[in-house]
Parts: sequence; C-alpha cells; structure tokens
Amino acid sequence: MFIGHYGLAFGAKAAKPQLSLGLLFLAVQLADLLWPTLLLLGLERVELVPSAGQAITFSHYPISHSLLMSVVWSVLLGLGYRLLRHDTPAALLLGFSVLSHWLLDAVVHGPDLPLYPGHSPLVGLGLWNHLLLSQVVEVPIFVAGLYLYLRRTQALNKTGRYALWSLVAFLLLVHFSNFFSPVPGSVTELGWVGQLMWLPVLWATWADRNRAVRTTGPAISETRPASAPSIS
Repeated sequence: MFIGHYGLAFGAKAAKPQLSLGLLFLAVQLADLLWPTLLLLGLERVELVPSAGQAITFSHYPISHSLLMSVVWSVLLGLGYRLLRHDTPAALLLGFSVLSHWLLDAVVHGPDLPLYPGHSPLVGLGLWNHLLLSQVVEVPIFVAGLYLYLRRTQALNKTGRYALWSLVAFLLLVHFSNFFSPVPGSVTELGWVGQLMWLPVLWATWADRNRAVRTTGPAISETRPASAPSIS
C-alpha cells in the first residue's frame, strides 16, 4: 500500500482541519518512515528478492510494522498531540492514522506482517499478488481522500494550488513507477533511498500552509497575502 495511506491522510485532514496535512502524512506513513533507518541500523531485515508483487521481501520488521508496535506508535503520537494541543478528538484521529498503516498493509502484503515482536504469527491477505485488484482497492482510497480534502479546503494563493497538485502528481508517479522499479543494489542503498519518504511530509506541510478551510462565503482571492494557518 502506498497512495492509499496518503488518501486516508487527505480524508483525515478534511475531518479535522486543525491537523496539519504534513503531520497526517507523517502519521499514516510513520511505519515506512521508521523502517529505512531501522534497516540501516541493522535492527530490521529485508531480502532483495521479489515476493508477492513486491520488488523485495520483508523478512523481519517487528519494530516498525508489527501490530503491537503500531499500537504503541499510535498511542505515543496521539498522546503527544493531546498534551501539546489539548484536543482529544484530533489526537484520537492522529493516533488512528498511525494504526491505519498496519491495517491497510495487512490487506495488500503477503503473510509477512507480525502481530508482535518475537516469534509471532505472520499475517497478510496478499492482494499484491493480484495487481489489478490491488489497484481497484488502493486508487479509490486515494481519490476519495483527495476529493474530501479539496471540498474542505481552498488555495490561499497560487502556491496553495500548484504545490498541492504537484504533490498529487508526484505521489501518483512514484506509485505507478514502483511496478517497474528494479531490485535495489543493496540493503544500504535501499535504506538511504527510503529516506526520501520524508519528502512528501515536507511537501504536504508546504502545500497545506498555503490553503485554508473552505467557507460558505466568498472565495478567498489568490492575490491575498498568504497568512497561512498555523500547523497543529
């Protein structure tokens, strides 16, 4: 699952506009943001052989991708937000956004997702084995989330428009190019390339700063200076 995670982030932003889109991107992809660094540190492992519609085989990643640790990460991020912002509903949504990563991955991954660190059963429905069917599930999640986000927000300026659409184009390009990507040359190379997963987080933060919650009144003029809402 790739763009499906981001689709949930767009939808969550529509539900709770006080949350930064960048923070929601971080939440839904926290597992994948942690994983490359854990690879480089030798705390998790991967095999560079294709499996279940993937260019690599995930052999051991209990810290970033087990169900138990996903719950831990979701509680930590949600609790941290609650302590800083005193907004319980937003904190709960943020925490669920973290957990949603494991739930969506369990649909598309082969049986490689552990329930807990240690000698855990491995789960996964393996939808990636059926390329067309996996896209029928994933792409509509992304489109629906983006649609809700666009209905809920509007650009403050040209940056708010073009930064968003260039981000959408970038995510779609990465998503579909993954089908043709060669196997990485080494685990170290994979770990460093994986650090680029932080780019959409920064990009979403930038785009979202230049957008505002849509109102029922007159549209916001794009000539108005970008006095963007603060990031929560």
